Amino acid sequence: MATHGEMTNAFGTERISRILLKMAPPVMLAQLIQALYNIIDSMFVGKYSDVGLTALSIVYPLQLLMIALAVGTGVGINTVMAAKLGSGKEERADDYAGMAMPIAAALWGIFAAICYFLMPAYARLQTDSPEVTADVIVYGRIVCVFSLGLFLESVWTKVLQARGNMRLPMLAQIVGAVTNIVLDPLLIFGMFGLPKLGIAGAAIATVCGQFTAALLVMKKGFCKSPPIRNYPRDTGRIFSLGLPNILMQSAYTLYIFGLNMILAAFSDAAVTVLGLYYKWQTFFFIPLGAMQTCIVPVISYNFAAGNAQRCRKTLHFSLIFGTALMFLGTLCFALIPEPMLRLFSSDEQVIAIGIPAFRIIGLGFVPMVFSLSYPVLFQAVGESIKSSLLTIIRTVFLFVPLAYLFSRFGLGYFWFTYPVTDGIVGIIGCLMARKFFARPSLHSTQTE
Repeated sequence: MATHGEMTNAFGTERISRILLKMAPPVMLAQLIQALYNIIDSMFVGKYSDVGLTALSIVYPLQLLMIALAVGTGVGINTVMAAKLGSGKEERADDYAGMAMPIAAALWGIFAAICYFLMPAYARLQTDSPEVTADVIVYGRIVCVFSLGLFLESVWTKVLQARGNMRLPMLAQIVGAVTNIVLDPLLIFGMFGLPKLGIAGAAIATVCGQFTAALLVMKKGFCKSPPIRNYPRDTGRIFSLGLPNILMQSAYTLYIFGLNMILAAFSDAAVTVLGLYYKWQTFFFIPLGAMQTCIVPVISYNFAAGNAQRCRKTLHFSLIFGTALMFLGTLCFALIPEPMLRLFSSDEQVIAIGIPAFRIIGLGFVPMVFSLSYPVLFQAVGESIKSSLLTIIRTVFLFVPLAYLFSRFGLGYFWFTYPVTDGIVGIIGCLMARKFFARPSLHSTQTE
């Protein structure tokens, strides 16, 4: 088995396609298990009570925000570590790895405290139902206050991935998800003599799965902390590189909230269709998300090593790979939208709205490969402002405003928001990338 050094050295010498196809499958498998867990989790809670399922939907944006902070911070550490390894500074890479746990613990403490005190107000903002409010507070407080495992697992996973180790993070996420899935029915319904905890049981199962995954990556992901004097400067570097990812993932919370408010003016069924789309899109976005995870350390390494040509080849391969696989997603949304919808709902109004909606949204899958990949490129080369700009254009200036504009013509036009938004951002990203690679200072004499 290759050592960390051998794997990172391969970033600069081995064929790009071979590197990415070696790294990506473990990440895809882990994300597939995570996607499966999210759906199974919702199915168990839905069987327990409709109120509980509503509570999960309300807490979901907070969980997205939590994941954005944890994973985004890990991406910052991953990016700077890969750059240091690419320039031969292994000790500095270890310094950044050693900062992972203290930073993650600090972020968790702030996030947990805020969520604990504000959860009742947040619940009342989203619903007038006392039953739903109570479930939101119970579930939300448990998954947010006891989320330390999520924060630690996220940063340690990115430390390992920066060194080319994709298998252990994959194993950890699979074991964590399976732990969650197994504990869900036991704790929700009180099986085998265990107490019947309902919605609280689902939350406890989630937290247990997160801690299990964290423990598995701790041994190889944990590094000794560097001197305190390093923290002000190095923490700033980590967050400057991780900010685009944090913004990208946090933006989901904001624009899903905005889209839900627009759709609520039409019907609850329209809101349900949007929710079902996001459940299904997780499966089709697994290849794209996995490939984006894998290209960050490869591009960062080669950019730091002065080989822009390999950076370009890495990006091109990921775009071709993502386009081919996302085209399959487009076909599924176009050809079998009704079976996909009926797996979760038998409401005929949901089905009637959802079939044309799925077909239109599916047209945006291939453009989305480009709109989401170019921010990753700029993040990997340390140009966080450009990466953040593309994310902000997509989520702030286009998504919700276009959704509102299209909705004025009718519900059927609302769904065109997706392909139009990602088509525009993809074109902007392509133009920015061409300008970036055209810089004379980036021309490399190295050959693959």
